[in-house]
Formats: sequence, C-alpha cells, structure tokens
Amino acid sequence: MQGKKILIVVAHPDDEVLGCGGFIHKYSKTNEIYSVILSGKVEAREKRPELEELLENINKANSILGIKKTFLGKFPNIKFNNVAHLEMVKFIEKTIIEVQPEIILTHHPNDLNNDHYQVSQACQAASSLYLRRKDLSPIEFLAFMEILSSTEWSYSNTNSTYQPNTFIELSEIDIDMKIKALNSYKDVMRPWPHSRSAEVLKSHSIYRGAQFGVKFAETLQTIFQKA
Repeated sequence: MQGKKILIVVAHPDDEVLGCGGFIHKYSKTNEIYSVILSGKVEAREKRPELEELLENINKANSILGIKKTFLGKFPNIKFNNVAHLEMVKFIEKTIIEVQPEIILTHHPNDLNNDHYQVSQACQAASSLYLRRKDLSPIEFLAFMEILSSTEWSYSNTNSTYQPNTFIELSEIDIDMKIKALNSYKDVMRPWPHSRSAEVLKSHSIYRGAQFGVKFAETLQTIFQKA
C-alpha cells in the first residue's frame, strides 16, 4: 500500500493509537495519514491534563507515529448521544472533503463506549459522501478497529461483536512505537494486567499475529473494500 490518503476517525485522544497505532507507524512512511478526534478536549476524562498539555500529547503521539495532521472537534466527551447525528456527520464530511481519503478506519459500532458507537455511525454515513459529490475520490476501503479496554468489554446482543477479518503484519518496532505513542498521553496507560498496559498491548499483538501466522499483528474488521 503506497501513495494512499488514510483517515482515522475516532472519538477521543489516544483512540487512534489504541486502535491502529502499529498500522499508522508502518504505513505512514509511504502514505499520508490524517486523524479526526471528535472530542478534542475530553473534558470528562479523569486526570485529564490542561488543554495545552493535552495538545502537546497529541502532537507528540503524531510525531512518533507519523500522522500528518489531526482535526480536532469540540463535541462533549461521553455525551455524543446528546449531539445531533447530522452535526457529527457534517464535521466528518468536512474533513473528508479536505483530505479526500481512499481509506477510512473508525470505531466498531458494538463498543462499550457510547461515544465510540456514535462516531462509528456518523463515520459510516459520512463515508458515502463521494456517492453524492463528483469532486471527491471514491472510498476504496472502510474498516472498524478494536480499542482495547473498550471493544472487548462489550456484551453480545442483537449487534454482532468485533470480528477481525483483516490482519496487518507488524514489526516489533511498530508495536514499540505504538506503546511509546500511548505513553506520550498523560495518565492513559495502566499497570498490568489492565488491558491498557504495555504488557497486554504487546501480548495482544502477539496473539493476533499467531492467528495469522506472524510474530505481531493488528486487526481490522473490513466492511467495504473496492475490488
């Protein structure tokens, strides 16, 4: 994969790293990668740093992984269900118009975190914008990510749970840089055996790799791929 524009659409700072930090580090060398964080201030986050420090955290993580630019929204943390769906869709569409991505990654819709669910629904709607505008490049690939400490905690119900069907082989350096980027976010990481610990994140990449027959991997659930 080379010369593509990739857009990562997430709810909160650090979701982009948890979901696909290794993917970003691997492919940022040969592609342009952008991120959209709809709750750029995460006001409700426990132990949240001051806004200036939070922005520094985001920029540091971007530098480590190779994200070219981040678009920050002002949607209220843990209150996305109180925001008009169309408002979120329009915000993502505006970014799609500017970036013109061929590839979009976002949250899985059956996630314990309701903000993640709302973003997934809005992103899926926004991703079809090219069907209504001739000035946009077609989306070639749309997929869901898994966010450890959130996606795996969701309970099975009428919606299907996360089912990986795309495996991205990663190097150990890709995983180490993912963990380094997460450590750039103040008070996000937790001690083992929490699923947001360095030990679990690395072990999970080994487990996903073993499913695919490689040493390390991240997964996606692909829902649309242009032939």
